[in-house]
Amino acid sequence: MTPPPLQPRPDAPLDAPLDAVAAFRAEDERFVRRLHAELEEFLDRQRAVLAGISADALPLLDAVAALSSGGKRLRARLCYWGWRAAGGDPEDPAVARAGAALELFQSAALIHDDVIDRSDTRRGAPSVHRRFEGLHAAESWQLDGPAFGVASAILAGDLCLSWSEQLFAAAAAQLPGAARARAVFDLMRSEVMVGQYLDVQGEVAGAGQDRAGAVQRALDVIRYKSAKYSVEHPVALGAALAGADEPALARCSAFALPLGEAFQLRDDVLGVFGDPATTGKPAGDDLREGKRTVLVGFVRRRGSEEQIAELEAALGSQDLDDDDVRRLRALITACGALQATEELIDALSGQAFAALDRLGAGPVPMAALRALATAAVRRAA
Repeated sequence: MTPPPLQPRPDAPLDAPLDAVAAFRAEDERFVRRLHAELEEFLDRQRAVLAGISADALPLLDAVAALSSGGKRLRARLCYWGWRAAGGDPEDPAVARAGAALELFQSAALIHDDVIDRSDTRRGAPSVHRRFEGLHAAESWQLDGPAFGVASAILAGDLCLSWSEQLFAAAAAQLPGAARARAVFDLMRSEVMVGQYLDVQGEVAGAGQDRAGAVQRALDVIRYKSAKYSVEHPVALGAALAGADEPALARCSAFALPLGEAFQLRDDVLGVFGDPATTGKPAGDDLREGKRTVLVGFVRRRGSEEQIAELEAALGSQDLDDDDVRRLRALITACGALQATEELIDALSGQAFAALDRLGAGPVPMAALRALATAAVRRAA
């Protein structure tokens, strides 16, 4: 038996599509303003907590606040529109609180990811561990500056995880969907950590792994490290908090999981082919970091022995200059790996949009989810 669709709110507008788009944009902007206010108020409260411990601890909060002030707010916005698709009240403060929890979880993931990848920049600014390394140098402190930077960043990320949990618990309190939402939130956190490990393990295992499974291993990393927590779980979390049942959450996942995979595949393409002025990361950074992405998997599947050997010799080298990156880009393109990845993005996007058409929400949430999905897979940064 086919489960009934998500029910729109009784007061959901039944306007023409263009009116729904205009309504979504206005509502989306209002939500983002509320989200910013929620984050700022929470971090202000934490500033008082840290200051009460020691003024020396405040750089931790400053680093988190600086990182959390940027970004597209994709996860929080998807959570909000999952909430609205399931009939959630747009004025309920709980959904902004849940969105803020996701933003702080994202900050933790970015901080730790930059430590693991030894990345110097994030969103066009120094990564958090480099920020603390700079503080060490500016203050002429003793001992090892880079080690201090890494230790401080790990602790800043751990603080973000703790604060994310606080905000989520406050958001879910007294909501009818708290139990289902808690299950989504807890699963999300475990999957991200395991996905991050699979990413690191794949890098060190390197060329010793069989070529036939290279693409699937990269897709597993995409699914668990990024796709689920970036798209699937935020949508499901919002819907669950609004009281959606299991069949409705399954429809959310049918839309959001392939979208999340397409989103991360686009990120991997940008990690090699993106413009640093737009992405805020150096050109070819994923190549220097030795990322075993789907692009690399397709080279190992489709490339000649010479092309595979050339890529493997360069992958993970911190000394790659712009000319090296251009040469590797040409190799990835010539063997068909870029085209294969783009075709996979198109296929996953098609699955996502087909599932969105079956979601059955009101016109404004549908317009919002469609717009966010389109932006996720067609972005340049």
